[in-house]
Amino acid sequence: MPDSIITYLFHIINLLCEIILDLSTQLDNSLAHSKSPDLTPPNHLDYQRLTVDDLPIIKSMDKKDYRLLLQAYEALHGKPCKPIKRHGSKTQVDEHITCPCCQAPSIYLYINNGGKGQYSCKICQERFNQKSRFSKEIALECPHCQGNLDLIKHREGFVIYKCRHQACPYYQDRLKKMTPEEKERFKQFPYEFKMHYIFRDFALNLSDLEDSPNIPTVVQLSNIHCSPRALGLILTYCVNYGLSAEKTAALMFDVHELKISGQTIRNYQRSVGALVQPFTTNFPYQLSDQFCGDETYIRVQGKWHYVFFFFDAVNKIILSNRVSPQRNAQTAIRAIWDVLKRFDKIPEKLELIVDGNPIYKLAQAFFVQHDKPLDIIQVIGLTNDDPVSTEYRPLKQIIERLNRTFKGNYKPLGGFGSQSGSIAHVELFAAYFNFLRPHSALDKNSVPVQLPELQQCNNMPQKWIRLLNLAEDYLMAQQPIGF
Repeated sequence: MPDSIITYLFHIINLLCEIILDLSTQLDNSLAHSKSPDLTPPNHLDYQRLTVDDLPIIKSMDKKDYRLLLQAYEALHGKPCKPIKRHGSKTQVDEHITCPCCQAPSIYLYINNGGKGQYSCKICQERFNQKSRFSKEIALECPHCQGNLDLIKHREGFVIYKCRHQACPYYQDRLKKMTPEEKERFKQFPYEFKMHYIFRDFALNLSDLEDSPNIPTVVQLSNIHCSPRALGLILTYCVNYGLSAEKTAALMFDVHELKISGQTIRNYQRSVGALVQPFTTNFPYQLSDQFCGDETYIRVQGKWHYVFFFFDAVNKIILSNRVSPQRNAQTAIRAIWDVLKRFDKIPEKLELIVDGNPIYKLAQAFFVQHDKPLDIIQVIGLTNDDPVSTEYRPLKQIIERLNRTFKGNYKPLGGFGSQSGSIAHVELFAAYFNFLRPHSALDKNSVPVQLPELQQCNNMPQKWIRLLNLAEDYLMAQQPIGF
């Protein structure tokens, strides 16, 4: 190549380097003067932790009968109670409106506040509007001032009631405890402070918590074309070693000379997950008195979902493994119920160790409302800045270790294409963890739940098939006689 061409190329390269350097300098200057937010963490964030107040006073509302009241009025005064005489159109009451307290018709109702929606009954002397508390069977009162609670917000799974009375002792006490700086900030940003009594009324009942996640199946295990040995190998590769369905299919062909598709393997996983789910959920585990819980992430159809684990920290047993698209209080309630329902009688000092997520406090409030008291111990942050964190940090680390074990098993999969696929995988992981996986923290590196039937098996595929037989026997035992 001639020297002139080489010199020209070097000149072009140097020119391009100068242009790149100049553009980089301009970009740095523009970022320095831009209005982009400062990502440096603030020195102080005055967040108030969610608190759960005492239960309200529940007052039964006795409905009255206006006809009986009319008879009592006539007996007392010697004359009947006459309907209201109207003076002008502004005093007219729609015919469909009746008193929600005594059911008196509109002819006995006054417009009490100039047409703004409040009425007064001439017979029972009660004031009301169309959303009156008398339309309910009960009324909720503040336990501090006995004032009526107002419905202020609808949230997913519960509604929020609030005591608005400024003279309420609860409000006055919190106001007195505020520092001058907090009072000044309260004037500007009152929404940052919880000053009034709050009650959350959940839409769930205990009977609603008995449902199990649905895993729709495509194939019947009794009709599959592969042998039990092959099914045991597939479960060993997919569940024990966390291989994807496609890698498992390739392994089955390359090593065992068995042609099978990845989709068929996923269908097998769903059917096996649906089979073992009742067995693992209702197994009579021997439990300790130390329980911890946390949620971790998985990807389902390209979106983040959450797995709620609750764990026996001593016996290393997964007690709950709920999968949910939302990290909400309803799923936390169901996950905690998976622990509570295993006790014939809930211990007096049952403690569940969780992180600082407020949904667990909401779950605690739900169970207190249903006479299922328990203590939620929240370990906040990564350092032991308070006595609670110092005492309970080891239990929080145990559940974090379970999360890492699950993630190590799940990450090679890269996510799931359906909700049912994710539920099936988590169910299979829980069955493997509880019944098949040796744990180094247990005596002699044993599995958490030792079944004599599995100890007789020589290898892992045999153990999987024997576990499926036990799960099938359990389902058959639950069938009604004569089914």
